[in-house]
Amino acid sequence: MGMTAEEKKYKGIIWALAIIIPLAVAVLFRVNLRDLGYDVQPLSFLPPIYATINGLTAVCLVIAVAAIKRGNVKVHENLIKLCMVFSSLFLLMYVGYHMTSESTKFGGEGAIKYIYFFILITHIVLSVVIIPFVLFTFVRGIAGAYERHKKLARITYPMWLYVAVTGVIVYLMISPYYAH
Repeated sequence: MGMTAEEKKYKGIIWALAIIIPLAVAVLFRVNLRDLGYDVQPLSFLPPIYATINGLTAVCLVIAVAAIKRGNVKVHENLIKLCMVFSSLFLLMYVGYHMTSESTKFGGEGAIKYIYFFILITHIVLSVVIIPFVLFTFVRGIAGAYERHKKLARITYPMWLYVAVTGVIVYLMISPYYAH
């Protein structure tokens, strides 16, 4: 079975977002409004909030999968929509934090430093890779292409869950080094 009309309609938008979002984040990550002379307060209160949002995303993903396995399509759909809202909020807060605050350096030494950077790098790489997977999986679901949705969701779910969980782990590992 080929793409539905709805999937075809969103294909270009999804690929554009898959390119634009990581590029915009990479550029904005390097822009600090305070260094540019803007009188903005650092949004240093955001990291525990966006880490919590990552945790909520993980919990909602697990519950969403459990709901669909029980045949509760509407609960599954609503939870996935909530996960998408959470992921969008995370992204906005993450960029807002980095545009107003100094980056925090990880201060751990020895093996923990390598573990931290392994988790961080895999988290970052998968957070970029996951964008088209999430969007195509979502569109397939709302377009009613359930078999193709299910097939792609088997790949998307573990990646998205990994990104959400490792976001919390990265925060917990670096939080002792935030300036207070």
